[in-house]
Amino acid sequence: MLERFKAFWQGKALAPFVDLFIRLGISPDVVTLVGTLGLSVGALWFFPQGMVWQGVLFITAFVFSDLIDGAMARKSGRTDDFGAFLDSTLDRIADGALFAGAALYYAWVVEDQLFTALCLVILVMGAVTSYARAKADVLAYDAKVGIAERPDRLVGFLVPAFFADVLDLPWLLQAAVLVLAVAATVTVCQRIWTVRRQALARAASQP
Repeated sequence: MLERFKAFWQGKALAPFVDLFIRLGISPDVVTLVGTLGLSVGALWFFPQGMVWQGVLFITAFVFSDLIDGAMARKSGRTDDFGAFLDSTLDRIADGALFAGAALYYAWVVEDQLFTALCLVILVMGAVTSYARAKADVLAYDAKVGIAERPDRLVGFLVPAFFADVLDLPWLLQAAVLVLAVAATVTVCQRIWTVRRQALARAASQP
């Protein structure tokens, strides 16, 4: 859904940073690691204290590292299996930290059990979404489908969170969390259904 925006940022807006980091000899893996640490610290430090818009701004600065590291690897010709593995693994940590921080915000600051649970649903279903695709790839199936992939979950949470806090509209973030919980669950179901169809077709084609 957000691939066209990702292409814009990687191809134009962030190109100067990509070139600068390459000239400085910075490894794409270092950018990946710093981005994950920054996002995780921001989510787990700001959100549980009720500092939502401040946390969003802090996190956003590190979200772009996920675009920069891939562009750096491709431009420098350093695309390797470990880099892809590290990026995917650390993405899971960052996602977990983001929605764990959101869950702590609702548990400690707002004291709302329903939305605490919904944040945990997004956390779990986001992890399962990524696992389903990875497992499908291992089994030679294609599971790159779904209405709420990682970029959608990030933007779908961070943007409403910022404006909900700045404009004092808590219902805006609540609506976003509810929609994301449903969308993440639907995405898991979509991937399971897609692989099931492919598996049945493969079985039917075998003698």
